[in-house]
Amino acid sequence: MNINIKSTNIEITPAIKDYVEKRINGLEKFIHHVVDEGVQAWVEIGRTTRHHQTGNVFRAEMQIRIPDYKPGVRAEATLDDLYAAIDKAHDELKLELEKVKNKKISLVRKGARLFKRLIPFLNKYE
Repeated sequence: MNINIKSTNIEITPAIKDYVEKRINGLEKFIHHVVDEGVQAWVEIGRTTRHHQTGNVFRAEMQIRIPDYKPGVRAEATLDDLYAAIDKAHDELKLELEKVKNKKISLVRKGARLFKRLIPFLNKYE
C-alpha cells in the first residue's frame, strides 16, 4: 500500500510518521482482496490554526482509494490531541472499509444464490 502523509502547521516527527503508518497498515486486512499495488492512502494531519485561544486543535483526514471502488473511502476527525484525532479518523475509516468489504461479499453471495436457483432448470434441459 502506498501511503502519502502531509502535514499542515506542524512538523512531522518520526514518531508521528510511524504511528500513522502503523494505523493505516492495520487496515490492510479489510482490503486484502485487492492487489496491494493499486491501493493508495492519503493522510493529512495538522493544526487547524496557529492562534487558537483555548489551545491547539488538531485535525486528521484519511483517504483510501481502492481500484475497484470508485468513490474511495474517507474519514476526518478534529480533536484537541493529535494522536486521538488520528485514532478517531482511523476508527471511522475502519467502519467505512467494513461496509465496502461486506458489500462485495454480499454481491458474491447473491450471485451464488442466483446460480444455485438456476441449477434445477439447467439439469432439466440435459
